[in-house]
Amino acid sequence: MTNALHWIDGAWLDGNPPIFGPLTNAAWMATVVFDGARAYDGLAPDLDRHAERCVASAEALGLVPPVDAAEIARIAVAGIAKFPKETALYIRPMFYGDEGWLLPTSTKFVLSLIDHPMKGVHDGLTICRTTRVRPTPLAAPTDAKASCLYPNAHRMIREAAARGFDAAVVGDANGNVAELSTSNIFIARDGVVATPVPNGTFLNGLTRQRTIQLLREAGIPVEERTVTFAELDAADELFATGNANKIQPILRYEDRHLQPGPMALKAQTLYRQFAEAYGRLDRFA
Repeated sequence: MTNALHWIDGAWLDGNPPIFGPLTNAAWMATVVFDGARAYDGLAPDLDRHAERCVASAEALGLVPPVDAAEIARIAVAGIAKFPKETALYIRPMFYGDEGWLLPTSTKFVLSLIDHPMKGVHDGLTICRTTRVRPTPLAAPTDAKASCLYPNAHRMIREAAARGFDAAVVGDANGNVAELSTSNIFIARDGVVATPVPNGTFLNGLTRQRTIQLLREAGIPVEERTVTFAELDAADELFATGNANKIQPILRYEDRHLQPGPMALKAQTLYRQFAEAYGRLDRFA
């Protein structure tokens, strides 16, 4: 990921510049939050909402953001303009604790723009069960997109990769489906779409929220409810939503092989139309 630009202390730097020292609070206390948005073809869908969530995540971790969401979006748009229009960029605003012993007493901001291609609409995922579970809100800062939550996801991914799968589907503490290792999961059966209801154990993804809204506006019933693992075996189709690749069909779950289904393809079409109508960069400048 060397083809990248970073906004650090009022200047654009390229490559992978160092920002932590051995006494930086974030380096040993894990006081880091971030968010992820996308820019491609002159579009940045929901950039403002990703910026707002990054600020909210910082505040949930006790950090004091030195910039607000509007400024994050403005900086991002200025940086996007430095790349060719066709470049698919991963936009990552980040706040981290700088000074302080156990508790951070100052907060730093960095925004990174990373050249990171997106998967095609028919490029799907293979998924399997994991032995890991998502933590409860009393056990971890699940109300933030916090870096400290991701080592658990890394364990899931390594476990899945060892079995030849791309990602893992993880349960909550009650044994029901929560999400995938780094994205949200949807099922479809008999013309009805369902997805786990947010219960505080997993991130209520912005692409997830947007997909639900777009499908409902198109007249497709979408249920937010408890989803059991048995339902994954019985579903007509499975698909995932996340910022990195937006909406992806799931092509295999354990021993089940599936095709990209009509609900996933419809969601992809609706999202693309939404992005073209409301994701123009001049909306955020």
